[in-house]
Amino acid sequence: MADFDPIFKKMIVDEGGYVLHEVKGDTGGLTYAGIAQNYHPTWQGWRLIKNGDRGSLELSRLVREFYVKEFWDAVRGDDLGQDIANVIFNFAVNASPRIAVKLAQSCVDCVPDGVLGPKSIAALNAVDFGEFNANYALAKIARYAAICNKNRTQSKFLLGWVNRTLGTL
Repeated sequence: MADFDPIFKKMIVDEGGYVLHEVKGDTGGLTYAGIAQNYHPTWQGWRLIKNGDRGSLELSRLVREFYVKEFWDAVRGDDLGQDIANVIFNFAVNASPRIAVKLAQSCVDCVPDGVLGPKSIAALNAVDFGEFNANYALAKIARYAAICNKNRTQSKFLLGWVNRTLGTL
């Protein structure tokens, strides 16, 4: 039901664009277009980046394919309405598909098991988006606060996480 391309374009902006960077204290380490090398060391794009081929169409294709496989398909974006798919996908990129799905399920009174089955998909497609989005945003912010309370070194990322969440409202 939902179209991947519009949310992909927005998410790439949220992730800082097609840029190679490393932020001190970021557990993902070296990152390109939001793809963290520490979490995805076997991604094929690292080979091109190592060879200095950062502007190639092949690298752009690999980035897109990565996000479809690792996040869009994992949150079953094709089975959700556009607005719901957009916010769940965007959070999945930031937190992981399992966590994004669990929080979404808790917002629609489904068992938060992190797996989108028929009941969860039906509940998400039937929910009032405005109400869901507000509840989902609060759940995300609560999760970010818990991360920072557990590990104070992550507090430097809190404002960015909150701003990303507010950008979905």
